[in-house]
Amino acid sequence: MSVRQKLYEGKAKILYVTEDPDTVMAHFKDDATAFNGQKQGSISGKGAINCKISAQLFELLEERGISTHFLEQVEPNQMLLRRVKIVPLEVIVRNLAAGSLCKQTGLAVGTVLKHPLVEFFYKNDDLGDPLLTIARLLLLELATPEQVEQLREKALLVNEILSEFFQNRGITLVDFKLEFGFDSQGELLLADEISPDTCRLWNQLETDENRRVMDKDRFRFDLGEVDAAYQQVLEKVLSEK
Repeated sequence: MSVRQKLYEGKAKILYVTEDPDTVMAHFKDDATAFNGQKQGSISGKGAINCKISAQLFELLEERGISTHFLEQVEPNQMLLRRVKIVPLEVIVRNLAAGSLCKQTGLAVGTVLKHPLVEFFYKNDDLGDPLLTIARLLLLELATPEQVEQLREKALLVNEILSEFFQNRGITLVDFKLEFGFDSQGELLLADEISPDTCRLWNQLETDENRRVMDKDRFRFDLGEVDAAYQQVLEKVLSEK
């Protein structure tokens, strides 16, 4: 399938139109950003690593009954996707306290939550992707009450599947971001990517707070060995449990 003009370029990916109006090509970049674009850089091999990890995890979720926009990986850093209209919400699922949850609540880093916490953030760079209450989400008409519940249910099911998957490979899934979109038939599909860029992942064999980090926090906080951590996640994702 030949690739045509660029459709959209984000911080981590470029989307291209294809001969099929319902299909797009995603090119994963090595570019890295943090703190809403305030910090920028590059992680060697990140595009290909994240593309492969996302492909594997999308296939896993499809096998477990979660509909996604993934079709196939066609190059090391490219995959074919169903074209969707993205819901302007970032759905965050938290299993342990980390990041903004600790800053905003005072919870200690690593506190195990009694139940997974699902939060919604407005996908809007100009506003800094703010955390939304359900009332504000509905006020802005970003989703209907029925869609909000559907997003929550799908996110919790994804969390259940991925938590078990990573646990079996010695990794703790601390928290992660999901995005969803509607295809041309109106079906709600899991979209974007699932990778060390969008997940907090901790190595269960490491007790040191910094050395255990296997995700983009290594880039955010200058912990070093970022590409090695991403590669290690890929190897564990591809391994048998």
